[in-house]
Formats: sequence, C-alpha cells, structure tokens
Amino acid sequence: MFQKSLAAVSLFAILACPASAAASDHQSARALHGQLLSTRDFEQLTDLYTRLIDAENRHDIAAVKPLFWVSPDALFVAKTATAAEGNWAAFWGTDVVLRHLDELYKAGPFRIDPAYDKEKIVSLSRDVAQTYVPVSITVAYAGQTATPKPFLMILEWVRTTNGWRVATDIALPIPPAPHD
Repeated sequence: MFQKSLAAVSLFAILACPASAAASDHQSARALHGQLLSTRDFEQLTDLYTRLIDAENRHDIAAVKPLFWVSPDALFVAKTATAAEGNWAAFWGTDVVLRHLDELYKAGPFRIDPAYDKEKIVSLSRDVAQTYVPVSITVAYAGQTATPKPFLMILEWVRTTNGWRVATDIALPIPPAPHD
C-alpha cells in the first residue's frame, strides 16, 4: 500500500513540476530534446550560426557556400530586386541561394547583428534542427535605405555526411509596434 502511494505521489510530482521550472530555457531545451540532439550538436549549431553570420558580414560567399546544404530544396526567402518580381520571394536550390546572397553582398551595405543571447535551437529530429535569433539587418539591396531593421532569423539545419548544413534561411521582418 505504501509503495503504491509513494509511486502515485512521485508521478504527481513529476507531472506537476515540469523540468523547465528548475533550469534555464537553454538548459531546458537541451534536456527536453536531449534524446534527439546531443550537447555537441547544440554546440556545433551555435558555432556554425556564428560562422555563417561572420562570413555574411564579411561578404565572403566562399566561406558561406560550405555552410549550405547542397540540394535543389535549399531555400532562402528574401527581398527581390524589383517589386515586379513580388517584392519578397523564395529562392530555391543551393546555386540560386548563393547567387542571391552574393547579389545582396555586392549591392552595398549588408550587415546582420544577431542578439546571440536570445538564440534558441530547437531539435525537430536527430537530423533536423532550427535556430531562431532576433537580428538587426542593414541592407541596401533593391533600392532599400541601409538602415538597421528588426527581423527574426529562422534557419533550418539538416545533418549531412559532412555535418550540419543550412537548409532554409528565412528572415521575417518584424513590423513596428502599434502606437496606442
């Protein structure tokens, strides 16, 4: 009888007190998704994201290229050169993605300033993860004024035989807060 009561109390305590209450958000994510990604995976993804941003800020397409997944399904969502092209579009395939990134770099000022302290990595499976980071992007492409603007940068990573690679790069513009 005592063992059944103790088991019931233990089960209630586990269900009533989620693991995230005892640890930081980053540690909780690792603990909750630990069965999917290792600590080393999280460290690699954090490092690769930093390397990607550093290479992009240097406008170094040669350094960016090996970080992208080689696939016709690689995706980059970004501003188009003209409004007639739809203003924003999906650029599909590694070569198309890299060509568009290179155009952005050559158009004038281009810089991404991430809030690294707000980076969140979410494991979707053992071989797929997403990185979410608020960023400020300064870009002069397609007639834009090179003024820093807030975005949420969402990268989807896939594990390949050569390590983690960016499969999807989407920067969602964050609209200004409404004025009350």
